[in-house]
Amino acid sequence: MANDDLVLIATADLVGHVRGRAFGADQLADRLEHGVGWVPADLALTTFGELAETNSFGPLGDLRLRPDPSASIVLSSGADGTGIEVMLADMLNLDLSPWACCPRNVLRRAVAALKEEFGLTMVATFEHEFTLLNADASALPRGGPPFSVEALRHFEPFGSRLYAALARAGYEPDTWLAEFGPNQFEITLAPCDALTAADRALLLRELVRDLAKQFDWRASFSPLVTSHGIGNGVHVHFSLRDADGAPVLYDPSQPGQLSAIGGSFAAGVLAHSSAVCALTAPSVISYLRMRPHTWSAGHAFLGLRNREALLRICPTVGTSDIDQQFNLEFRAADATANPWLVLAALVVAGLDGLRKKLPAPTVVDGDPDLWTPGEREAAGVADLPRSLKESLEALTNDEMIGEWLGTELLGAYLAVKEHELAVLDGASAETVCERYTSVY
Repeated sequence: MANDDLVLIATADLVGHVRGRAFGADQLADRLEHGVGWVPADLALTTFGELAETNSFGPLGDLRLRPDPSASIVLSSGADGTGIEVMLADMLNLDLSPWACCPRNVLRRAVAALKEEFGLTMVATFEHEFTLLNADASALPRGGPPFSVEALRHFEPFGSRLYAALARAGYEPDTWLAEFGPNQFEITLAPCDALTAADRALLLRELVRDLAKQFDWRASFSPLVTSHGIGNGVHVHFSLRDADGAPVLYDPSQPGQLSAIGGSFAAGVLAHSSAVCALTAPSVISYLRMRPHTWSAGHAFLGLRNREALLRICPTVGTSDIDQQFNLEFRAADATANPWLVLAALVVAGLDGLRKKLPAPTVVDGDPDLWTPGEREAAGVADLPRSLKESLEALTNDEMIGEWLGTELLGAYLAVKEHELAVLDGASAETVCERYTSVY
């Protein structure tokens, strides 16, 4: 970076927006130790930009954002050759100790507990789907045949530039494809440790948005851009490894080939699924997308390669290194969520399953919507919340997750989300889509 370039020291708030303060790159060395000033109430900013009136912080207090150079992305240079580096930061108290309400610290504490108690680490990655708005695809049916060469080529060189930028940043891009919906695309990255995966998820979104602007387009990660459209999900793939780095989820002798450790972890996620959804599918629009028979998450169960399941046992290929390939996919997440809180919720819920040594869930092979209520109950298939209000009620009543978040952070989160509910009370589905598309 040149000295006249900007560095933005940023965090992600409770609604997944990246916010921060910028300065000249020549100041970076001084900022690495003490960071930049921040305000606790910034965490109570809501989806649409207002401040939640009844938040935990009010006008009091001061914080520091201290940057982490390992969590950064360089956005492309402007017409005059200047650029900007976005560098994620930890929220610290003025004595530079971790602030309890920092979402990045919430995840760091969760992965530390997983390692301290069970010697395990989480390896994860996020699959991002987004829609290119204002992009002329009138020559293509439906905005481009799904998964086709034609659709990819029509939007070039956007895809190749995105892939190259991710590779330059060391983000290990995996696949790039034209998805099922009009002007919809998916980008995936290689798995890595949980904190890095969440950092990359946030910065990838900013890179995609910035690159789209260069084509006079807008990239929207909104869970839906129209009320009857194809949804944009953020599927989370994860596995667990022991202290030696060996994978621990695979056991060919068990149902679904899921080990006892993996079964207990999955059981914990399912046991807390309604509260988890308040952090992973945390908006009004999330529940317009997340319905049965939409390939999102219809019910809370462990499915064998079933894309309607909350947790999916993913396929493996060939007969070698199956333990390395074996992973679970959590399907009830979207880009209105903060990735740090998404992974923290999964780890904390899974930890509860490990602590209680919960038995592995039934591996469901089939469509539970075709079963009777009794058959679903016997297989351990539970309903998921059908609204943000329902998921917030579950979060309020989940003592374990609430204790992990802490009274102050939980209060702020509920205030932010209750404001969101109030703003959209009585709004049509199309209005809801328009509002979220305008900010995500």
